[in-house]
Amino acid sequence: MSQAEEYKKKIDSALAEFFLPAGLAWDRLRESERYSVTAGGKRLRPMLVLEFCRLCGGDTDAAMPAACAVELLHTYSLIHDDLPCMDNDELRRGKPTNHMVYGVCTATLAGDALQADAFAALLSAPLPAERVVRCAQLLAHAAGSMGMCAGQYLDTAAPPSSGDETSLRHIHSLKTGALIRAACQIGVAAAGGAELHFAAAGDFGHALGMAFQIRDDMLDAQGTAEQLGKTAGSDARDGKTTFFGLLGPGGCEQEIMRLSRQAKHSLAAFQDTGFLSQLTDELAGRNK
Repeated sequence: MSQAEEYKKKIDSALAEFFLPAGLAWDRLRESERYSVTAGGKRLRPMLVLEFCRLCGGDTDAAMPAACAVELLHTYSLIHDDLPCMDNDELRRGKPTNHMVYGVCTATLAGDALQADAFAALLSAPLPAERVVRCAQLLAHAAGSMGMCAGQYLDTAAPPSSGDETSLRHIHSLKTGALIRAACQIGVAAAGGAELHFAAAGDFGHALGMAFQIRDDMLDAQGTAEQLGKTAGSDARDGKTTFFGLLGPGGCEQEIMRLSRQAKHSLAAFQDTGFLSQLTDELAGRNK
């Protein structure tokens, strides 16, 4: 079993323990949370938490609640991103989106609850209190009005096709990049890593997140719903400015390769980085 498969198996097992039926009047709300949390996915963000924790000599088992917290928060963002008031998508990870199954009201509340439940999970981590506090600060900053929500606001507030490349990079450094960057730094924080490692992890996450988004733009333009497990062509349908539209397929490929090299270069502060280097290359060439 590869390192990625081993991480994913452990993460999926930990996430499967969340939101089990408890005989509560609101079990259907918890069921809708569980529906999206266990729907699959790459588990990239929690994987980054665990690997950066390992690289800094930390205990990955103790960091698992922090890794799960990042994935719970990411899942909330996907539920809300799919809502009719946002992207109005009907398919996610090859399954009907949360609001298509449970209705808009329950889906909205499931996203709200997942954001709070993410912090509850993080605060349960068996780590020194000062490390838990720093992890929580990182997650809150990445999720809120200086991170992911800011990026989503800018993305939805901009008139269709009104952006330039600089604006687009800023939007996605917040909307996509903030949580990926935070996942890397949370791993360092969970291990009590040095400031040098903290900065390097942030640089890695920034470059990886931007490369990830550019590949996403390409897949949305060139892929199919069957291939992606979600609606394809939604960016063109909504008239959005994308990296694919600005750079073209060749320019996107070049930028992904540049950013991937930049990400791997930032790993020089660590030892034994073969897994992250391989992961970077795999994400650069992914087809879903």
